[in-house]
Amino acid sequence: MFTVVAHPHPRATRAAGQQTRRALLDAAAPLFTERGLAAVSQADIAQAAGTFPSQVTYYFGSKEALFVEAACRGVLRAATEVERAGERTRTPYTYVRAMVRTALASPALLTFAEAALLVRRREDLAPRVRETFARLHAEGERAVVENLVKRGWQIRAHPAEEARGFWAAILGVALESAATGVSAAGADATVQLVLNLYTQEAA
Repeated sequence: MFTVVAHPHPRATRAAGQQTRRALLDAAAPLFTERGLAAVSQADIAQAAGTFPSQVTYYFGSKEALFVEAACRGVLRAATEVERAGERTRTPYTYVRAMVRTALASPALLTFAEAALLVRRREDLAPRVRETFARLHAEGERAVVENLVKRGWQIRAHPAEEARGFWAAILGVALESAATGVSAAGADATVQLVLNLYTQEAA
């Protein structure tokens, strides 16, 4: 008698792999946010994800690569929340204030900043961070343009410059706040200057 062994369908195998990869990302993100890269081990991530430590390397290549992937995904999700916060406002002032407060409240900012510094020594991981910066800027530019058209607002600079300036200011304020321990709640005016949105009310 021969025993017939049923091999899993390639699609099922691929789906299972994607699910494991997602589980590792979902488990790693809060650990990295809370402790930082150095204080989290592959075993910690695997335990939280219900997988094996070796699967971190299998699916991402290294713990550092997983960290960068989680950081980039986190800041892009934060950017989506920032845009949604702006959509619910009615004036340039409240638009800027809502976006600033939402952005600075996100723990994803410092994790992404850590990832950006990490790739200075890991050129192999740099493309993912560069791609994320490009997406932040592109989506920010789109959001500025859509709000200009929809609301009839005016800005002094090109929308692309506004988007780059916004994220540069936000990351800078977040880093300064982390380094000094001083709350970044008063950063609204700084970012409002970067965005340069103006109406009679905001002037």
